[in-house]
Amino acid sequence: MDEHLISTINKLQDALAPLGGGSQSPIDLPQITVVGSQSSGKSSVLENIVGRDFLPRGTGIVTRRPLVLQLINRRAHGSNPSSNTTKTNDSAGSVTNELLDLDISDNSGEKKVENKKEIEHPHGQSEDNKEEWGEFLHIPGKKFYNFDEIRQEIVRETDKVTGANSGISSVPINLRIYSPHVLTLTLVDLPGLTKVPVGDQPVDIEKQIKDMLLKYISKPNAIILSVNAANTDLANSDGLKLAREVDPEGTRTIGVLTKVDLMDQGTDVIDILAGRVIPLRYGYIPVINRGQKDIEHKKTIRDALKDEKEFFESHSSYSSKAQYCGTPYLAKKLNSILLHHIRQTLPDIKGKIEATLKKFQQELMNLGPETMDSASSVVLSMITDFSNEYNGILDGEAKEISSQELSGGARISFVFHEVFKNGVDSLDPFDQIKDSDIRTIMYNSSGSAPSLFVGTEAFEVLVKQQIKRFEEPAVRLINLVFDELVRMLKQIVSQTKYSRYPALRDAISNQFIDFLKSSMIPTNQFVVDIIEAEQTYINTAHPDLLKGSQAMAMVQEKLHPTPQVAVDPKTGKPLSNQPTNTAVNKNMNGSVDEKSGFFGGFFSSKNKKKLAALESPPPVLKATGQMTERENMETEIIKLLINSYFNIVKRTIADIIPKSIMLKLIVKSKTDIQKVLLERLYGNQDIEDLTKENDITIQRRKECKRMVEILNNASQIVSSV
Repeated sequence: MDEHLISTINKLQDALAPLGGGSQSPIDLPQITVVGSQSSGKSSVLENIVGRDFLPRGTGIVTRRPLVLQLINRRAHGSNPSSNTTKTNDSAGSVTNELLDLDISDNSGEKKVENKKEIEHPHGQSEDNKEEWGEFLHIPGKKFYNFDEIRQEIVRETDKVTGANSGISSVPINLRIYSPHVLTLTLVDLPGLTKVPVGDQPVDIEKQIKDMLLKYISKPNAIILSVNAANTDLANSDGLKLAREVDPEGTRTIGVLTKVDLMDQGTDVIDILAGRVIPLRYGYIPVINRGQKDIEHKKTIRDALKDEKEFFESHSSYSSKAQYCGTPYLAKKLNSILLHHIRQTLPDIKGKIEATLKKFQQELMNLGPETMDSASSVVLSMITDFSNEYNGILDGEAKEISSQELSGGARISFVFHEVFKNGVDSLDPFDQIKDSDIRTIMYNSSGSAPSLFVGTEAFEVLVKQQIKRFEEPAVRLINLVFDELVRMLKQIVSQTKYSRYPALRDAISNQFIDFLKSSMIPTNQFVVDIIEAEQTYINTAHPDLLKGSQAMAMVQEKLHPTPQVAVDPKTGKPLSNQPTNTAVNKNMNGSVDEKSGFFGGFFSSKNKKKLAALESPPPVLKATGQMTERENMETEIIKLLINSYFNIVKRTIADIIPKSIMLKLIVKSKTDIQKVLLERLYGNQDIEDLTKENDITIQRRKECKRMVEILNNASQIVSSV
């Protein structure tokens, strides 16, 4: 079962490989990512785990593309699996007893081959090997029994993508190795960290490599295998520094210490293993790799593993912990960690695959089928859909109703009842007219004979001027509604299905806007007519209008408040000899100050000579004198009446103008837009051009179909677990 879990992840990796794999895949698969500097011994660690020489070697950056290495345990024919079963307990828990150990005994090198004609290769390879082979995902069906050929294929495939200039690429190479001497395991070998470009490498090669590695190891499901040289300061390890950037607590990082045998005499890595230097959740495992001299002298990996075991068992610092050191233990621990991680993450992986699959299926459905109907049916369908969606948004019946902001008809309601109403309410009938202006109009409206009472003419002239001011906000309201309808248009055509036919989408948008503009002309006229109607007839009989007698009484009380009568506290009777307002009485008795009244300034004492000579009045006559008691009273009365009637009209305008716009613009667009679009577009002679698909849509449909196919395959794989 455990091996089946890793096998499932391997199948998922293969299934998702067409998406770019690794950092490019939309599904974060559990995997062990190997990081380290060029000189850390990363490649040797991987070869020791596999037990074969198969990785490219050389100076500079050798690994220039990620290598997804899937190791599949394949028990040899006739072997007894139980004979090689091991049980090992480590800090991570109990290691499964179903895993085969790396056999490094003296007789293990005698491979059981049926034809007995196996020829040993100088590097320990087998030219006629039936038990071990490799397969590349990009060469399906071909088995590489010679591991030298595997190395050559890695180099060839790398150069194919990156060129021969030592550049790098994030596109992985997928290699699967079958062997009875490996534990089922999946590793991702990443390019080694470097600091200085060599030869014709890009000048920013360090940044390129670091960015690539970060994309891989920053994924939450990635276990980081940090390979570090033990003979250098651990704090300066490039691989460990990079791991700590994405995993500062070390919860998903395991350390490997190479070159333990090259440390100065008297030194060891005990403090590091004990977690006293830089602690990691999964700890550190020391290993010993072949040196360059060992490789040149054709030392086999099998011999190297034997020497590694002897070193740890005989070393004074490591002998008591030898079972937790070396490559075999590293392989088992990685297998155990990976299995545990898969068990934890597999439910989330299933959910992610299903969610991503539904997402692309929905997008594919929105893009429409590849086989297109007739041009006329496409136009008819899109116009119908547009009209229905437009009406739905206006009526609050949209498919998706947002909880974050107002949209559609709700925004128009806000414009009506908040923006317009507040704008109308803010109008003040007296912010543009002075008392002197009112007095002038009163005299002009009375003609040659001064009026004895407050004239209706003056009131109507003044109130009509103020009613005219409602025209500007009413017309402005039409423009605001137009903007909101255009906003709805953009909301509708921004959907994916409308981008399929960009020419048709643009034609619908243009025709819709033209229709709205043409509808605005009668709407504007209708609104202006309403304002003019209010000006034409001043309904002085309106029940809400302040009566003249009421206005006069209010002004009288304002100008001449009723005096407070003093009361005798003893008797409760009014006191006699109350003071009188002599100034008012004088005024009411007809005594007029020479400077008071409309023409007071002209009849003042300084102009007596001009008056005696009967000189012509000035070309422009304006009020110059102080207002008389009567003029003041009449002015205040007119102001009260204007304010009363203005408020009546204000309520009427706030109610009737939105209704008018609703009738002439909004309802008309709802009922007529489909008919208008059909008339203008359905019989269009360029209908074939209108229904040409967008190149982006065609490409996106291909991508979505590909994603759906890949994710369907992935879904079938995980459903079997």
